[in-house]
Amino acid sequence: MPKTAKQTGGKSLVIVESPAKARTISKFLGRNFVVEASIGHIRDLPENAGAVPKEYKGQPWARLGVNVAEGFKPIYVIPAKKAEQVRKLKKLLREASELYLATDEDREGEAISWHLREVLQPRVPVRRLVFHEITAQAIQQALANPRDIDEALVQAQEARRILDRLYGYEVSPLLWKKVRPKLSAGRVQSVAVRMIVERERERMAFRSASYWDLLGLFARANQERLEAVLASFQGRRIPSGKDFDPRDGKVKDPNLLVLTESEACELAERLRSAEFRVASVEEQADISRPAPPFTTSTLQQEAHRKLGFTARRTMQVAQSLYENGHITYMRTDSTALADEAVSAARDLIRQQYGPEYLPDAPRHYATKVKNAQEAHEAIRPAGHPFELPEALRGELSEDEFKLFELIWKRTIASQMKDARGRRIVLAIEGGGARFQAAGKIIDFAGYLRAYVEGADDPEAELADREKLLPAVAVGERLECLKLEPKGHETQPPPRYNEASLTQALEAQGIGRPSTYATIIETILARDYVFKRGRALVPTWTAFAVCQLLEQHLSELVDYKFTAEMEDELDSISRGEASHVEYLKEFYFGNSRPGLKPELEAKADQIDARDVSRIWLGRAPTGGDIYVRVGRYGPFLEHGERRASIPSEMAPDELTVERALALLDESARRDAPLGYDADGQPIYLRVGRYGPYVQRGSGEENGKPQNASLPRGMKPEEVDLQTALALLSLPRTLGNFPEDGSALAGQPVLAHNGRYGPFVKCGNETRSLPAGVSPLEITLPQAIELLRQPKRTRARFGAPREPLRTLGTVPATGATVSLYEGRYGPYVSDGTTNASVPKGTPLEEVTLEQACHWLEERKASGPAKRGRQRPIAAKRRSAAAKTAAPAGKTRASSTRTGSGSKRTAASRGGTKRASSKQTETTRAGVEGSQAQAEASGEAAASKGRSTRRSPAQRRALRAVGGSNQG
Repeated sequence: MPKTAKQTGGKSLVIVESPAKARTISKFLGRNFVVEASIGHIRDLPENAGAVPKEYKGQPWARLGVNVAEGFKPIYVIPAKKAEQVRKLKKLLREASELYLATDEDREGEAISWHLREVLQPRVPVRRLVFHEITAQAIQQALANPRDIDEALVQAQEARRILDRLYGYEVSPLLWKKVRPKLSAGRVQSVAVRMIVERERERMAFRSASYWDLLGLFARANQERLEAVLASFQGRRIPSGKDFDPRDGKVKDPNLLVLTESEACELAERLRSAEFRVASVEEQADISRPAPPFTTSTLQQEAHRKLGFTARRTMQVAQSLYENGHITYMRTDSTALADEAVSAARDLIRQQYGPEYLPDAPRHYATKVKNAQEAHEAIRPAGHPFELPEALRGELSEDEFKLFELIWKRTIASQMKDARGRRIVLAIEGGGARFQAAGKIIDFAGYLRAYVEGADDPEAELADREKLLPAVAVGERLECLKLEPKGHETQPPPRYNEASLTQALEAQGIGRPSTYATIIETILARDYVFKRGRALVPTWTAFAVCQLLEQHLSELVDYKFTAEMEDELDSISRGEASHVEYLKEFYFGNSRPGLKPELEAKADQIDARDVSRIWLGRAPTGGDIYVRVGRYGPFLEHGERRASIPSEMAPDELTVERALALLDESARRDAPLGYDADGQPIYLRVGRYGPYVQRGSGEENGKPQNASLPRGMKPEEVDLQTALALLSLPRTLGNFPEDGSALAGQPVLAHNGRYGPFVKCGNETRSLPAGVSPLEITLPQAIELLRQPKRTRARFGAPREPLRTLGTVPATGATVSLYEGRYGPYVSDGTTNASVPKGTPLEEVTLEQACHWLEERKASGPAKRGRQRPIAAKRRSAAAKTAAPAGKTRASSTRTGSGSKRTAASRGGTKRASSKQTETTRAGVEGSQAQAEASGEAAASKGRSTRRSPAQRRALRAVGGSNQG
């Protein structure tokens, strides 16, 4: 039996994924434990061809990073940014008596533990710790019951990783060739895009229908009032939206009474004199049961609905709550609660709400999700008893508090009694018309007192849910006070948002909820979709990619096939199937076509022009209208006519009528504004970067001359004279006054540049203020601008105002802020900067996200810089600058025609001048050397070979320098 750390006198090394998790766990372990983070996976498949080890680069499969010829053996590499952390872990392991691998309890966590064991090659006992919450009790239980690494889980994760690599690396190049460069395909990603595109197709095919009904206001004799809606007239039911066919807007049942506006007004007038009585009063019991505790998917959905969080934001905040010991593990498909959690919830219900809200027996929930796995326990508050949200308000960030409170309330509500009430429907008849009114009475709020799904305030929601009706009796006469015609229009099916897409993917059994956040980020980053509010809108590129996959590789985006892949991976995780055999079947095929032979067969068959063309409709004058996805974006095509499509226009908004209008507008733009003195046509056009004017067509004399419109100028303001003036820029305004300055007598020019209009005189430039045009600025205005100090961009060390302060890191007290930098937005804690990932909305950046990015940045080590001069050389250079005569500087190297050779003095390895030499002499010699080297560098910078001057040679000899070169 292996000895423990206590018996050997050494310490036990515990490895987790993140520094935050390490800090929390270390609180519960004694001095005999060292807790360190791996910071995620320490190795993975090569990111690109450059990362493939040399010994594999000649292999035909090397670009995949998987040896498909020999059992699909993956080629794992340690990324450069993880090398330092691996060295640190190895060093700690050499001093440890045993190793505990305490990564997360899902497949990814199991794989991380396996990779750690393979890379670190421990010679001490290795144990696997698993726990679903980071509390003292859970940690101690895990230590008392360690296990081995689950090889089946590792194989399932590896199979999934290889499967995704083969899919992405084989299919993506096909998209580059046939649709557009830099696109990507993914096993779940492509199916998610197809779902979004199919919903947009439904919206495009949708035809709206309008219908009218009446809203009546009735009163009892005691003046109690109620509203009722017209349900039928003369036995014919008034339709609702679901009664219309979305494809043609026609009513499905011809017996229904579809009223127009005029008919509804006429009927209202007719019924105003009718006598109305209560025809019936129906009452039904209404029982509402609480929703089960959160899974990963339902947490993402509810946080999106209630809090407006994206899936990524939800998972990052939940990760922080878990790692700091506030909630259980947040990647789970299970709705089950441990016995101690049920007990904690029931204790709180009894204390907070009263025994009348506590059911006689605990509630148990069965997981309904297809392919449910990683089923340990639902997401709930950690520990026993549960922490109260208000007690943590000062400790948690705003996002953490909101999400913790959501999880807390959902968990408590799941163990409370049902809500009980009554639904009341009464009918009012008169003049052949039948009106209906519905009400609801809540007799016992039950779980609704704690939590209402989709609502922020349970108390306010309870008030909204209850709708009381007057206690009328059958046959009672009612006075009709008002009849108001109401118009309605059927609506297209709603677009997916992050919550509904997650729900749809999960319902189909596609992918894992823990990956949905990454999938949504990817399709946004790849421009397959964009957001309009919270809705996910597909781009025309997404349509083209879906068209290609549906027509030629339909199985890859088939919902059933993708869900079956999850089944296969689950069977591998249970040890029921071989991952090698499954990968061989998928890639090479046997009982069904394999990915590789399928792609080889289809590559030459796919017509790039055909798959990138989406049929829109037929023009009334004849001819089909298409949307073409080109290299630089989508455009309309109708015969020989072409037109750009506005980037912000959603596909369902591009009707045939709108397309024809865009084509006509484009045709007008193609007509010249007029002709210049030489007879060349002048055009106004709209390009990728905005409107511009153009001289000539370029067909005869090569590339035509063009000029952008100045800032603030609208295309409709441009006529021939304005266009000619823009094409004549730069405009000479006159000469700078003879005032003895460096600019005296030089011409002053007005330009319109890439970054806006400006004036120039000599080497001096000044941007024009807003509202000042380069076509209208006068010489005095330009001279005044040129005499003003030049505004310079903030340099290194200059303070930068943050866009937003995100908060304070509890562990360090550092303030984290969001900034707009030269190369994009970034976050900073004062010592470390980290870029904000592309596509992340700045208004949604949270403290938790920023801390995560900063931790990753710190883990990757310092930024790589160019070759630096030795510190000693810098110090000598500084001393030389101080001692040298005015106007002389010291260079750190001499240049030759063939390149740069650092002198012995600059390397700091030369002989020193004699100690008897005076400081004055040394300063003079270094000054002479600096002057000589500076002149040498100046010549070399112009690309000329240079010899050392006599002054240089004397200076080098004086300080023991080299005479080489």
